[in-house]
Amino acid sequence: MLTRLKVNGFKNLVDVDVRFGPFTCIAGANGVGKSNLFDAIRFLSLTANYSLLEAALRVRDETGHNTDVRGLFHRVGERWDNTISFDAEMIVPPEAVDDLGQKGTASITFLRYTLKIRLRQEDGNGAASNPLEIIHEELKHIQLGSAPEHLLFPHNASKWRKKVITGRRSGIAFISTTEKGDGNLTIKLHQDGRGGGRAYERAATALPRTVLSSSTAAESPTALCARREMQGWRLLQLEPAALRKPDEFSSPTHLESNGLHLPANLNRLATREEGEGVRVCANLTNRLSELIGSVQSLRVDRDEKRELLTLMMTGQDGTELAARALSDGTLRFLALSVLELDSDALGLFCLEEPENGIHPDRIPAMLRLLQEIATDPEEPADETNPLRQVIVNTHSPSVVIAVPEDSVVLARAEKDIQHKQKFTKVAFACLPGNWRLKGDPKCPEVGKGEMLGYLNPAAVVRRAEAYPKGSRRVIDHPEFAEFAPIFKSAT
Repeated sequence: MLTRLKVNGFKNLVDVDVRFGPFTCIAGANGVGKSNLFDAIRFLSLTANYSLLEAALRVRDETGHNTDVRGLFHRVGERWDNTISFDAEMIVPPEAVDDLGQKGTASITFLRYTLKIRLRQEDGNGAASNPLEIIHEELKHIQLGSAPEHLLFPHNASKWRKKVITGRRSGIAFISTTEKGDGNLTIKLHQDGRGGGRAYERAATALPRTVLSSSTAAESPTALCARREMQGWRLLQLEPAALRKPDEFSSPTHLESNGLHLPANLNRLATREEGEGVRVCANLTNRLSELIGSVQSLRVDRDEKRELLTLMMTGQDGTELAARALSDGTLRFLALSVLELDSDALGLFCLEEPENGIHPDRIPAMLRLLQEIATDPEEPADETNPLRQVIVNTHSPSVVIAVPEDSVVLARAEKDIQHKQKFTKVAFACLPGNWRLKGDPKCPEVGKGEMLGYLNPAAVVRRAEAYPKGSRRVIDHPEFAEFAPIFKSAT
């Protein structure tokens, strides 16, 4: 669970410091930088599994794809910054299995990970073969006694916090960076034993990937748990084409970020225990009824001849349809419902514009589902309340007015000066009375005027600016205007 993220120098994220709860809604105008925050989280996640170069190339740049890693670095005019820094506070799973199948147990589960990378100078051929280098990497524990100062969101200390934050550690870091007398940097991986044990040293300039990404249960089980936690930070981009595909009997049984393997995932949940299938499908049927109101049943069809699994839905009229015939919104809602039921699906899920493909009347049901996917910090953390987290971004008034007020973080554009040039960066603010205001530094407050477009979107558009002369908005129609007086234009 990612509880706090500080970023500097990544795209238009300059001196950003955001705290997250179990469910967070990032609201802001198009192009302000909401997605850049998701990209920063995804880049950190990718560094736990890939080389720095591959992680950078897998993150989109301003054009939607990435062929030049410089696109991730902050730019003012034609001048690029050459460093990016990340500082993430997280709660990690107590156990993890490494790539060799060995299990490791974390000595403490509340950690702070710091990573600073630099763009190398070009070589004589005009390009660096390994354009990114690590100049600082550190993994430290956060003392259990100071946990209340870091976990500011409302939670039950005895039921929840003491279940997810466990263990203890001496003052030594799990990963540290030191500078030798010759000016070269060395990154050390310290063992989990008392006093840190033996340290494995690596020259920073030669590292193609982070030390965290190569951690094992034998060397540092706590670093391994941090690695697995970061690998679980996913950007969900549920694609209708992927959601509609049937699965082979041998397909992976966990939902991928684009929605692949939905039938196999549901089949696993329905068959993992005797009699479980009826309960699982009944729960999913009730969920879908909230969205489309006409679902009689769900099942996974097993085609033994072709060895295929196909998702099937029966409507109230008795007509059974395969997944390929269902609407995009229904499929997205179904995928998220399956995710909520799957206690094996852990980590952080980022979702852009959850309202897409959903009728306005059904958006509250979608938001309730997303909040129920996230852990409930007032209840014990266990299989029925797994340690999961959801972050959504949106520019929709229908979403902002329906989510809990303490979950809203407003992304806004701010002017700044660097290298004697003006530039625009993204800043994040919260509503008055928000728990984030207790932080150090405190989160800026959102002004009333900034929320007007979400609370009263019709009032911020001047009729003469948006509509031809003589025409009127639907909200101005005499049959409808009386039902929504808050949307009456102020002009």
